[in-house]
Amino acid sequence: MAKSKVQGEGDYEATRRYRKRTEQYLGTHDVEKDARRAAPRSRKDAESMAAAESAGKKRAKGEDPALRRRAAPRAKSSATRTRR
Repeated sequence: MAKSKVQGEGDYEATRRYRKRTEQYLGTHDVEKDARRAAPRSRKDAESMAAAESAGKKRAKGEDPALRRRAAPRAKSSATRTRR
């Protein structure tokens, strides 16, 4: 019997490949420069990008509420806390 592979949201191998490629890209590219190059160059480009974003969001269930939530300060781990 062949080894079963976890697929869908639990596809661990795909997650590893994605993280590796993302880390490589971030380590070898000027992300700020790439962002400036991807920005709309005219009003027409901006409108086209907004229309494409709107079309993509039509099928979405909604925005992740975690994106709107303020990040709570992280508690120090028990290893770094001072003991009394």
